[in-house]
Amino acid sequence: MASQDLAATYAALILADEGLEISSEKIVSLTQAANCPVEPIWATLLAKALEGKDVKEILTAIGSGSGGAPAAAAPAAAGGAAAAADAPAEEKKEEEKEESDDDMGFGLFD
Repeated sequence: MASQDLAATYAALILADEGLEISSEKIVSLTQAANCPVEPIWATLLAKALEGKDVKEILTAIGSGSGGAPAAAAPAAAGGAAAAADAPAEEKKEEEKEESDDDMGFGLFD
């Protein structure tokens, strides 16, 4: 089952790389040509999930690790130093919460 999922995903990536429309028929034909047939229902579900989305852009965003960059860039552009000063304070609060768990009088392996 996992190989069928991967085959369908790879077929969708091949279609996106070639600039072709990702459709269930094309996914099925590519997987059959690769000798790893996929049930048409799974190809249809994958094609509908990717419908209207730019697969290359999704891969670029994931691969670059810039998932939080747009959110971080907006406060920096608007607030400047004030936004930069708030970031360390938030991190410090999170660390304090983690340390407070140790004050309960018992440990994980006691």
